[in-house]
Amino acid sequence: MSETSSSSSTRLSVFKTYKLYVGGKFPRSESGRVYEVSDSKGKWLANAPLSSRKDARDAVVAARKAFGGWSGATAYNRGQILYRVAEMLEGRREQFVREVADAEGLSKSKAGAVVDAAIDRWVWYAGWTDKIAQIVGGANPVAGPYFNLSTPEPTGVVTVVAPQESSFLGLVSVIAPVIATGNTAVVIASEKAPLPALSLGEVLATSDLPGGVVNILSGKAAEMGPHLAAHQDVNAIDLAGADSVLATELEIAAADNLKRVLRPGAADWSADPGTHRMTAFLETKTVWHPTGSLGASGSAY
Repeated sequence: MSETSSSSSTRLSVFKTYKLYVGGKFPRSESGRVYEVSDSKGKWLANAPLSSRKDARDAVVAARKAFGGWSGATAYNRGQILYRVAEMLEGRREQFVREVADAEGLSKSKAGAVVDAAIDRWVWYAGWTDKIAQIVGGANPVAGPYFNLSTPEPTGVVTVVAPQESSFLGLVSVIAPVIATGNTAVVIASEKAPLPALSLGEVLATSDLPGGVVNILSGKAAEMGPHLAAHQDVNAIDLAGADSVLATELEIAAADNLKRVLRPGAADWSADPGTHRMTAFLETKTVWHPTGSLGASGSAY
């Protein structure tokens, strides 16, 4: 008994190695750089990868490659996968409670409430995947022998600057609506509290979500953000976690090509999220179709 106890007491701590999540895989930053992440009291927690512009480019390539399959999946199937994310997160609840408590300086009970709210948010968006088209699409009145149907389609690759505060619930609240509607995402995690975001990548990887649909980078938004905002293969950018100076810089950079930009604003992540983060990254396709004796051919605009 004493021998067992002695052996147990001399075990080395097994520290977690945090990695990026890009294209369904877990690379280290190609630069080899890391930075120290501390809790609210300054205690060291881990070294997080310090992503480079090359990592950001790789993430865009992965997101674009995944876009066709994900946007082409049925809304019902996307809903099933988002619900599966909630299931997997529920199974690892205790891990995330610890990480959120450390990251956000919360008590265990308050961190548990945050994680529960994040799980519920995945379920909420899972329920919207096959309903949002009925809210923002429909038949339009036309004066003539035609009928006119409008349907929403995903914008494409969306760069998301995740919230710096309330980092985990805010993170889920900006990722879920982007992918619920068929877009793919390149996410810049909270710089000061990236660990729950990097762990979320492990949940996504085991939840049937195709690789590349969500790509998570850690590091400095001021370093990666301008490059992603100006990237010609990025279709939209969510500035939720950008301060006013960075938001202005990224919005100017985004003007290099036609991008949708969701500007930052005061957000209560615990409130009912509504539908605006889903509709922000949808385009409307309108189809005109003749009726009566004009034939069966139609045209889309």
